[in-house]
Amino acid sequence: MTNTNLSAKSWQEELLRSLEVGIVVLNEQFQVEVWNPFMENHSDIRPSQICGQSLFSHFSEINEDWLRAKADPVFNLHTPVFLIWEQRPYLFRFGSNRPITSDSATMYQNVTLFPLGTNAQGQVNRICMLVYDVTDQALGKLRVERLNDELKHMSRVDGLTGLYNRRYWQERFDAIYKLSKRRETNVTAVMLDIDHFKKVNDTYGHQAGDKVIKTLAKLIQQCIRETDLAGRYGGEEFSLVLPDANAQQAMQVAERIRLAVQGTQVQHDEHTITFTVSLGLAPFCSDNPTAMAWLEQADQALYDAKASGRNMAITYTQ
Repeated sequence: MTNTNLSAKSWQEELLRSLEVGIVVLNEQFQVEVWNPFMENHSDIRPSQICGQSLFSHFSEINEDWLRAKADPVFNLHTPVFLIWEQRPYLFRFGSNRPITSDSATMYQNVTLFPLGTNAQGQVNRICMLVYDVTDQALGKLRVERLNDELKHMSRVDGLTGLYNRRYWQERFDAIYKLSKRRETNVTAVMLDIDHFKKVNDTYGHQAGDKVIKTLAKLIQQCIRETDLAGRYGGEEFSLVLPDANAQQAMQVAERIRLAVQGTQVQHDEHTITFTVSLGLAPFCSDNPTAMAWLEQADQALYDAKASGRNMAITYTQ
């Protein structure tokens, strides 16, 4: 009988050692009763050092109130509880198994809490905690999400300027038009382009032209608010939407851009390039039947600015 018990005990200990899962048994006071080799290896705490002691006294990263609240249904309702890494990356701050090759210095964990034993009154007096190392799965999912975010960003942004590309800007512009139709708010559309840009390309080359376009994009970003919408509409042409801006306020922004450009020099090889822009403004009018009709008003104002001598901003009038 004794040999059978010893054999069973040895078999159980061997099983606990072989499992690549953390096993922790806690009593009602959250004192540790079982601490398997997985937990010992990753924490550098031997069972003799932690068993009989409070879990919280050894792991300051665990919020006691939070864990007690999470474990409450296990003790009182006899139901398991699952803690997943998406909600909290880890319960125990363990190092990654592969600190050199891994993207994370810490181990991502899923944790299951379930009732283990009951007292004479049928109340749960012990819970078992299973700690799973899910670092590889978590990092894989995070990499996919990061890649998706990058692809989403690339699909929206113009590669040369960092502003929104025409397709995405047009989508946002259409949405702003519909919202303005309902609310009749002050909002102004702006079209602008670089004066005599073909001459820049012909004189200094397309690389110089790209520098000029990138410089203009930066100046636009510096002159508008975070809530304003700026995009590269095509070639050297840019488009803006200025929410909460009437004709006068939009003209102040347009002049700020125009003067900033006029005072800027672009260095290319041994050449110093100066350039100017023309701008056309169109305050929103509820009579516009479509978003494109509104944008065409800004484009008409831009044409008028160029026809009037360039390096100026003109507001569309009916």
